[in-house]
Amino acid sequence: MAYKFIDNYREKGARKKLVKLLKEERQIEDTNVLEAIGKVPRHYFFDETFWNQAYRDIAFPIGEGQTISQPYTVAYQTQLLHIRKNDKVLEIGTGSGYQTCILLELGATVYTIERQEKLYHRAQLFLNKMGYFPNFFLGDGSKGLAEHGPYDKILVTAGAPFVPEIMLKQLKVGGTMVIPVGDEKSQKMITVIRLNENDFERIELDTFRFVPLVGDQAW
Repeated sequence: MAYKFIDNYREKGARKKLVKLLKEERQIEDTNVLEAIGKVPRHYFFDETFWNQAYRDIAFPIGEGQTISQPYTVAYQTQLLHIRKNDKVLEIGTGSGYQTCILLELGATVYTIERQEKLYHRAQLFLNKMGYFPNFFLGDGSKGLAEHGPYDKILVTAGAPFVPEIMLKQLKVGGTMVIPVGDEKSQKMITVIRLNENDFERIELDTFRFVPLVGDQAW
């Protein structure tokens, strides 16, 4: 597949409008997150036929039953993580790779795992061509990625029926996990903070709808 990396005034202008919408209408306050969204050309992740959809605040199908997340959802989850430069971040569900790029723009060291082999290969090739180089893994993300842990932050980009215990053990003390938890129709965004070796603080936030997390620790 040939990739066209064209980012002219039209696309940059559309990105600025999206950032303005996220800030003023969606109340995203983290300026670093907004700046990252302003940098990553979201239209690159779309077939050229659908470039006019790229900067609408909507999710969009990317094949294999998956979607590129709504920009608001990406901004919301990322804001909850409070990424600091050089944070070690585990992303569960690479998908299109768009969220991965946002994490990288924030200065994180990203470990991203995808269970769909086609999406894994596509994202790896595509992000590398764009100049992004996270650590890619193919496998069951519901188990986390213990061999490279512990992590400062864990981001789950699919709806889970519960918070997997196996992932909590991969968080550093003081670390944060953001995960949507609920049934297959809707989930509450949950932030989990590891207070010490045995204790966790859990905060329940807004309702979203994600594709389901699949794997041994999921549905």
